[in-house]
Amino acid sequence: MRKPVRKAVFPVAGLGTRFLPATKSIPKEMLPIVDKPIIQYAVEEAVKAGINEIIFVTHPDKGSIESHFCKAENLEQELTSKNKLYLLDSINCLLEAGISWHSVIQQKPLGLGHAVLCAKNLVGDEPFVVILPDDLIDDNDRGCMQQMIGVYEQYQSGVIAVENIPANETGSYGIVEAMAIAPNISQITSIVEKPHPDIAPSTLAVVGRYILPPVIFGLLTEIGKGAGGEIQLTDAIARLLATEQVLAYEFEGKRYDCGTKSGYLKANVAYGIKDPDTGNDLLEFITTLK
Repeated sequence: MRKPVRKAVFPVAGLGTRFLPATKSIPKEMLPIVDKPIIQYAVEEAVKAGINEIIFVTHPDKGSIESHFCKAENLEQELTSKNKLYLLDSINCLLEAGISWHSVIQQKPLGLGHAVLCAKNLVGDEPFVVILPDDLIDDNDRGCMQQMIGVYEQYQSGVIAVENIPANETGSYGIVEAMAIAPNISQITSIVEKPHPDIAPSTLAVVGRYILPPVIFGLLTEIGKGAGGEIQLTDAIARLLATEQVLAYEFEGKRYDCGTKSGYLKANVAYGIKDPDTGNDLLEFITTLK
């Protein structure tokens, strides 16, 4: 029996250049979806899945991410004095959940694999989760990571979230080849980073959710640079397949790619319509657009 999964790594060191000038001084992960920053949705998903240690792999200029998850005493006093307890709960819900918070600096932008490797000492010899906040997954009650941990506990092996994409988009994703073993669950036989559509083994694309064994750290130190001159997590997983089973899980829920402007705007519209404070007005406004 493998150890339970209790640690989550959040690579948040990127500069968010697609969203300039907004991200000149505001981390991309702190941009809001309605009234909550993207990173908070990702952390809440992890906590809902039973994770109790949060590890940010971050950049020296992105301290506002860590500050967001610290207590704000002056603000709390103001909200308490005005009896705005519902707002007080909204800023403290994670701080009162018994979570341990850690961060480590990624000094150079050397890829997702390198970002994960930066967390090695904080993760230690345990299975762990990697969550990319750009991929916002709406599954209402459970959350994608809770689904994945259920698969991990059943099969006792690594799990990667995947979804089918249009064939012409394979060059933007890690792509897996896999054999189905259960509904929505497949055993990965190969994985490749950003293949041209002509040579892609399938249209099953890796989405930003992983459950990985600690041996991945050793593989990350061995592989060297891959696609784009970066250390690719996909390449380390490809080596892992030679010694361990890794599963592809087609999750339930709707993914919004908040790493793109269009995906970010779509997420705001979708979540804004669901929000009880904004839904009716937003729907009414949308009907006026042509």
